[in-house]
Amino acid sequence: MQNEILKSLGDKLREVRIAKGLSQSMLANDANIPKNQVGRIERGEISAGILTLHKICSALGMKVKDLIDF
Repeated sequence: MQNEILKSLGDKLREVRIAKGLSQSMLANDANIPKNQVGRIERGEISAGILTLHKICSALGMKVKDLIDF
């Protein structure tokens, strides 16, 4: 179940990032997080903390609740 949740979050993040025309590097720079962290979240390899999700969502111009609504 945990892996499915991480994969769903990663898929949603990738979908939104691509729809906004951002590369992983651009998003990482805007969110002030390491680029490899964006990739690992998108692949469902790691569980992102709430502060990291908040930074990512702020950079994407969305609310955390919208990112985790999948």
